[in-house]
Amino acid sequence: MECGLKGLCPRCGAATLFAGAVRFSPTCGACGLRIGDFNVGDGPAAFLTLIWGAIVTALAIWLELSVGPPWWVHALVWVPVTAAGVVYSLRVAKGWLLAAEFRNAAREGKITP
Repeated sequence: MECGLKGLCPRCGAATLFAGAVRFSPTCGACGLRIGDFNVGDGPAAFLTLIWGAIVTALAIWLELSVGPPWWVHALVWVPVTAAGVVYSLRVAKGWLLAAEFRNAAREGKITP
């Protein structure tokens, strides 16, 4: 989990996993691990967007029914909450999946005839 939470390299533990908000570095600057060779995929993005969408929708309905603010308050509150939640949880999920792939030495499957 620390790989995702803190952006640590799964091999050496240096904080070199991410080069941007959710973009992996091509290599670890400390140990030379080729991070770009790992294939995490886009599954976490779709899954986390659906989860955050459900959470934000429920909270927006609750806020509307309890307080009844104008529409611009909803836009002002929920757009940044959704974006920040998806981006941060995507970092955690991608880091965790990359660390699991590294730890388990996962590779592409091959069918042996």
